[in-house]
Formats: sequence, C-alpha cells, structure tokens
Amino acid sequence: MNEAMDAKRGSIYDKAGNILVEDSIAFSLYAVLDQNYTDLNGKKLYVQKKDWQTIAAIFSEHLSIDPQTTLKQLEPRNNSEGKAITTVEFGLQGKNLNFETKTSIEEALKQKKVTGIFFKEEKERGYRVSNFASNFIGVTTKENKQEETGIIGIEEAYNKQLSGKDGFRSYQKHSAFGDVKPGSVKETTPVNGTDIYTTLESSLQLYLEELLDQTVQEYSPETITATLMEAKTGNIIATSQRPSFALDTRKGLGENEFSWRNILLEDMYEPGSTMKTMMTAAALEENKFNETEVFPSGNINVDGSKINDWNAGAGEGDMTFRQGFAWSSNVGMVTLQQRMPDLWQEYMKKFGFGQSTNFGLSGEAMGKIQNQTTVDRAMTSYGQGISVTHLQMLQAYTAIANGGKMLKPNLISKTITADGKTTVVEPQVIGTPISASTAKKMLSYMKDVTTDQKYGKGQEYAIEGINVSAKTGTAEFFENGSYQKQEYLHSVVTITPTEDPKYIFYMTIKKPTFTDASANQIIAKVANNLVQRALILRE
Repeated sequence: MNEAMDAKRGSIYDKAGNILVEDSIAFSLYAVLDQNYTDLNGKKLYVQKKDWQTIAAIFSEHLSIDPQTTLKQLEPRNNSEGKAITTVEFGLQGKNLNFETKTSIEEALKQKKVTGIFFKEEKERGYRVSNFASNFIGVTTKENKQEETGIIGIEEAYNKQLSGKDGFRSYQKHSAFGDVKPGSVKETTPVNGTDIYTTLESSLQLYLEELLDQTVQEYSPETITATLMEAKTGNIIATSQRPSFALDTRKGLGENEFSWRNILLEDMYEPGSTMKTMMTAAALEENKFNETEVFPSGNINVDGSKINDWNAGAGEGDMTFRQGFAWSSNVGMVTLQQRMPDLWQEYMKKFGFGQSTNFGLSGEAMGKIQNQTTVDRAMTSYGQGISVTHLQMLQAYTAIANGGKMLKPNLISKTITADGKTTVVEPQVIGTPISASTAKKMLSYMKDVTTDQKYGKGQEYAIEGINVSAKTGTAEFFENGSYQKQEYLHSVVTITPTEDPKYIFYMTIKKPTFTDASANQIIAKVANNLVQRALILRE
C-alpha cells in the first residue's frame, strides 16, 4: 500500500516576522444519513429524524446556518443515479471551522444526545490578515482537492519554493491479519516548504489600507494604487490598490475586472507630469537646463501642432525653467526636450521605461514609448505618449532619492528553507542614469513644488517641520479610441525628507468623484498621514 505524506506549505511573514499566511488545520461538518450505519452493538450512529430540529438549532447558534437550510439538507433523497444519498454537507458555513468551533458544536450535540454529525480534518491555507497588500500576497486554490497551488501574488510566483516536496510511505500487509508486514515499510520524508519574509511593515500596511478605504468611501474612484518605499533600499514597506479583496474571506475577489489584477505592475497608463522630473533631470545632466533662464509659457508649436500648458494654453507669462518645473509647465518641458531629442529617448531607457523591472511577480507589463513622430516624442517630456507601470515610476524615482543610483523595487526581505538555510535579499542597484549632483538639485526643485507660494503646484504635500520634495501629475487617459478630456488619472510622488531621503511615496487615483476636495487634497490625506507615521515609527 502507498500513503502520501504531505509537506507543510511555507509560511509568509511581514518584515518583523509576524505570520501573515500559514498552513492550518480546519474542520468540515457532515451528517451521515445511512440507516445501516451502526456500531457492533446496534447503536444508531446516523442522524435520526427526531433530532432534526435540535441539529438545526445548534447549527444556527454556532454557525449562523439558516435552520430551514439544515432541515432541507437532512431530508432523505436520491442522487442522479437513483441511489439514496448517505452523507451530506452544509455549504461554506460548515467548512473551514476552527478547533474551538468544532469542540463547542460537539459539546452541544453530546448534551442533547444527538448522533450522526461528524467532522473531517483538512489542511487549509490560513490567512491571518484581511485587506493586506492582498494582490501582492496572493491566494491559493486546490485544483485536485489535494495540492495547494498559488494563483496570484507571492503565492503564485514562489509556488515551487512554498510547496516543498511531499513524502510517501509504502508497506505490505499480512492478508490474514491486516497488520504491516515486518521489513516492508519504505518511507521518504516530506520536505516542508520555504518560509518567505516580506519587506512589509504591518503597522504601516494596515494604516495604508485604512486610509485607502476612507478615500474610496468618500470619493468613489475607479482605481487607486499607493506604495511607500524605503529610499535607500528599494524595499516596499506598504503597498495596496483599490479595488482589492480580503485575504481571509476572499470577499471582493472576482467582483470586478480589477480585483484579480495586480494593478501596480500589470496596468499601464500615461503618468502625466510626474514624468517631468525625469525630463528635467536629463536636461540638467546634459547641461541643457539653466534654472534661471526664462521662457514664455502658454503654448508651443511642434511641427504644426500646438501644445498647451495645463491651463488651456493661457500660461503664466515669462518664467524661469526652475519656476516652470514647480508650476508644471508642458511648454518648458517640450522646450528642453527639443534641445536633446535623441538623448531624451536614451534617458527614458536609462530610467527603466519600456522594460520590465523584473520584480518577480507574474503579469508585469513593460510599458511603451511612443516615438513615431516629433509630436509623440515631444509629448513624452510631460508624461503623455508614454505608458508606464506604478513600479516603473517608483524605480525611476529611486535615482532621484538615492544620489543618482536607481534601485530595483523589492518586496522580499529573506527566505528560510526547511533545513534553516537563510537567503537575505540585498538592495540591488540596476543603473545610474544621473549623477549625485543632479539628483540633489532635483530634490531641491521638487521641494519648490511644496514651498513656492506662487508657482508650487503641490503645496498640499508640505509637512510642518519637514522639507518634502514632490511632483504632481494630472494625465488624460486614452480610452475608447480617444483621450478623455473631463476625467483624469491624478498622481503624486513625494520624497521625504529632502535633505536625506528616507521614504518615497507614490499614489495614483483614477476618476475620483470630487465633492469638497481637489485631487491634491484627496491624495495628500493619504500621503502626508502615512509618511508622517512612518517617520515617527522610524524615530
């Protein structure tokens, strides 16, 4: 005979070692209706009709199963082949029961001397958290009712490591006695799965989830993405999206087109003005940018096409290029791009656009750079005509926050195999698109966005007592064959503090319903609160 010996699937932890996901024992409820099921003395072990109402009341009290549902299940009936059904279950409410619930039901049945109700022990994937970076953590399924298989997130990407390797036991039996024949046992010990420690900090992750829930409740956006990253490591310490779902109950999963998708790495979008940081940095690096040089804002002609500033081309008169960055002038960016048309194409690649970040989770999009015409190439300077992912934007901004060195975004801090082998994931520099001096100047220019009373278009992101560098973005999005002129994707990047960056925060929000707040005010409620809490916890 052969018996499988299941390996324990590896657990998933937060950065501090708190368990987020682990294998656990659960129990499922079933009733035996077969009236031939008795013990050797003839004692009835099946459900008796006199106990139906008692069973229904116990299930209602302990499992909130509607009594009519229980009574219907206990009614004798035949299967499709005309044979009597001998065992029945009680739906989702009768599954995944913990030991305490099982014990309390058993005690209640025992007191009433009810027979015929039994429990099956099953290994289940237990999620200790609800909304908690759900699309990154992921979930599993039991396709063949035996093997847990990851289907999204870390559960999918690290499925092989998490699964381990099942063992088996084989032996022969004495046909006369049914006992094991001596010397016939052969056994291969199961190898339990690898444990994975994420970079997530639970207190900040839970706070971000709370802030996003409030944002959805108040402003009903189509989507949100938000991430807090350590500036010097690339480690993601809090990240989420809306729509999302609850890991423990899976509520929300499959309810809409977005819930299965990890929007942060699968969805491409035009970023808008947050791309102007990269354009300005490239021009600064190539000596094409003089912060005190003046240009006329309003509109600019590119091969017969007029490109306007964001206020319908009215502009704000003559301004310096530094003021133009703070004010988020499209004209200023196009002027810089025209001074280095071919070089700008190279810098977009240096900053990682149009290519995967190799983050490690499935479905990551590469984005796309439109460069067929001079107008396309000009538009990329202010974040249109280029599609990116949330992760690509975060990665590009690490070069600004980290002295020119661009870091790979990371969600895994370490892995530990069943035999104790630990692999620590170190920060990974993947390029140096700009110099340290350029990065430092860009942080200063980004600070103008929050502090310049006339030109700063992100003053909502200022935090008292701390210098914050920021860049806002408002992009039309391409949908149904044209740019949507009335609804936008709004975004912000903040780097805090300016002098010695600790955190990069990036958030996008699509099509919020404006009531009493602007896009910047909506996003700042999340950004400022989360960053301030992170700085306090760090101290």
